[in-house]
Amino acid sequence: MTTMEIPPEWQKFKYRGKSLDELLNMPFDELINLLPARARRSLMRGIKPRQRILLEKIRKYKKLGIKKPIKTHVRDMIILPEMIGITIAVYNGKEFIPMQVTPWMIGHYLGEFSPSTRIVKHGEPGLRATRSSMYVPLK
Repeated sequence: MTTMEIPPEWQKFKYRGKSLDELLNMPFDELINLLPARARRSLMRGIKPRQRILLEKIRKYKKLGIKKPIKTHVRDMIILPEMIGITIAVYNGKEFIPMQVTPWMIGHYLGEFSPSTRIVKHGEPGLRATRSSMYVPLK
């Protein structure tokens, strides 16, 4: 991503004192030192094969200028500066949830933005409920 492609609201973005341009041009070893401890430890151990395939696909899409969302099951991939601006559809166990990667997501996992569980909201017991709750006394 060149300076011309960066939206104006992202120009003033800073991550640990570094601008977006500095992050994009920074060597991978220096970038790892800026990340939180869990992400730093994960990346220092090395990128897994599934993560490497996703990263190569992201690089290919950016090089060719493809705007189609990238579908992935890799929820444990840490968001890196080179992913910014790409739409990634992350699988949550049922469907692919598309998300636009922004600079504020650096250091987080892809799975954080694709919730796999929902809040359970049950109906009133007794009225229009299941067969088992039919015998609950009504107030």
